[in-house]
Amino acid sequence: MGVEFGYRGQQLGLPEEGPGSIARPGRRFAALFIDWALCTLVAYGLLSHGRAESTSNWALAVFVVLSVLTVGTVGFTPGKRLLGLRVVAEGGGRLPLLRVVLRTVLLAVVIPAVIWDRDGRGLHDRLARAIQVRI
Repeated sequence: MGVEFGYRGQQLGLPEEGPGSIARPGRRFAALFIDWALCTLVAYGLLSHGRAESTSNWALAVFVVLSVLTVGTVGFTPGKRLLGLRVVAEGGGRLPLLRVVLRTVLLAVVIPAVIWDRDGRGLHDRLARAIQVRI
């Protein structure tokens, strides 16, 4: 009440707007939707052999593998890339593989992802010391 906290990402040393600034929630949700749709399509087409009841379980497994492989190597999933986002470590640079795995597992659990801090980062990003930024 009346306390000025600054803009999102200011405490992390990030710019307020443009490349390197904190990604907005709308873009992050849209990227997650694109990734989930892609994983569901892959699970349905390649893994479930037409059995719709097991597609969601396989889609989650595909999502975890996709996230670990893509964020761990290039720093973004296909959905994040399409929307101009990247996952970086708090100090900048690429996120180490162990922290990528932690972040992905927490994201798959969902609850940590819906608890946000004042910078708009989910608990999964805070615990993995990661930031989603605009490219």
